[in-house]
Amino acid sequence: MVAPTLDELTPTGAGFTADPHPVHAALREKGRVHRVHIPGSGDVWLVLGRDEVRAALTDPRLRNDIRHSATWESDGGNAIGLNMLQTDAPQHTRLRALVAREFTAGRIEAMRPRVQQIADRLLDAFPPAGAADLVADYALPLPLTVICELLGVPVEDQRLFHTWSTELVAPSSPAAAGAAAGEMSAYFAALIAAKAGDPGPDLMSALVGASTAPDGLRAEELLGMAFLLLVAGHETTVNLISGGVLNLLRHPDQLAALRAEPGLLDGAVEEMLRHDGPVAAAAFRFAAEPLEIAGVRIPAGDSVMLSLAAASRDPEHFADPDRFDIRRAARGHLAFGHGIHHCLGAPLARVEGRIAVATLLRRLPDLALATEPDSLVHRPSTMLRGVVALPVRWSRRLPA
Repeated sequence: MVAPTLDELTPTGAGFTADPHPVHAALREKGRVHRVHIPGSGDVWLVLGRDEVRAALTDPRLRNDIRHSATWESDGGNAIGLNMLQTDAPQHTRLRALVAREFTAGRIEAMRPRVQQIADRLLDAFPPAGAADLVADYALPLPLTVICELLGVPVEDQRLFHTWSTELVAPSSPAAAGAAAGEMSAYFAALIAAKAGDPGPDLMSALVGASTAPDGLRAEELLGMAFLLLVAGHETTVNLISGGVLNLLRHPDQLAALRAEPGLLDGAVEEMLRHDGPVAAAAFRFAAEPLEIAGVRIPAGDSVMLSLAAASRDPEHFADPDRFDIRRAARGHLAFGHGIHHCLGAPLARVEGRIAVATLLRRLPDLALATEPDSLVHRPSTMLRGVVALPVRWSRRLPA
């Protein structure tokens, strides 16, 4: 018997994609683990409790390598190389070590002036008064420009790359996703070849140059690393910026508090991550052996879906969890995951989010939604959470 889908468990009204939190809360009251059906992926065990999710993220019996799945036959044809999300220790440890030094707090802090420059340049292009789609005109190009510059992707290729990326994280059809994967794979192969022949001061050139070392990246790992860093390096931050601003605009008291006390910014970004983070669920885990989670037996080979969104609204850890409160102590959320797969780019995402929100609020002092919140369309993705577009308006744009 096929398990119910999350949409089938959603009360009449808004779909699960638009607002998953009532479904998570209702399920969590009945238990911390449930069997659900994910179209395209099959039946999975959905884990909802914060403690259970956190423990599962470090449980060695749950693997990221899909070959531990009882139903695995192939990668589905859309995999690009081999990346860190698809591997476990010790392979994952080796791959992560090759790039971790590029994402240290010191390296990220040194990028602040450039992130600020990009944010101001984007807002300089806004009219003195008017309207815009905050996703397409600000939240997307800011992190996309940052990660592409870090990796050495030519500026003229950035939008093309994002088109492929969008198709892969939220496929419109299997055929379209397959085509995007093929085109992106060919692009990355050409980029790697170009870096080998004419290296620059960017991270991708460094990885290609080091690939001849005994522990360097193999060909499929270079492709996978390029794919993961470029996609994960901007897709999630787009949703952090746009989702964070949307939450502020939907909660005028919190927006007013942040404008009055800019020192609340760091905590506000953590609350944005907790309340409606950009990653709804971690990459699927697969049971390498039988185990129990919250008293529920998970057979070997079964798929497990760890809900970061539900974990970050667990009332056992966060009082009144559905309330958006920029003054709460939101640390302890799982928006960036936990354990060896904790988001490598978390420091960069936090810096980009803080600068993006602060600059926007400073330069557009009467920023407001230009549509009804209920009309916003969310991206149809199992893993990522964010709006497709965010129409905003303003009557004054201040200079940088």
